[in-house]
Amino acid sequence: QVQLVESGGGLVQPGGSLRLSCVASGNIFHINAMGWYRQAPGKQRELVAVSLTSGGSTDYSDSVKGRFTLSRDNAKNTVYLPMNSLKPEYTAVYYCIAGVVPRDIWRLRSYWGQGTQVTVSS
Repeated sequence: QVQLVESGGGLVQPGGSLRLSCVASGNIFHINAMGWYRQAPGKQRELVAVSLTSGGSTDYSDSVKGRFTLSRDNAKNTVYLPMNSLKPEYTAVYYCIAGVVPRDIWRLRSYWGQGTQVTVSS
């Protein structure tokens, strides 16, 4: 069993900052990638940023490129998303995603966190 637990969401004024965190735990053999998606009201879930463990490359959506910088602590199976200069259009539920090889399954699977609400409003 693999669990992803997010934290750090909340209500912030436009121009403010938040830092999302996600910790993966459980019967983990290897984490291939970790990152974030978001889903705004009435819209489909979309990529924010995802980082590959091997090579350390990170893909960002055009809407956050240059604004957000994803980071990881591989020793702690943790991914962070510091978000600065937030805009109301960033209001969404932010979901952590991880590509994991669990020890009992021994093949790559995607796991999702429960989501954390980010609301940008004055």
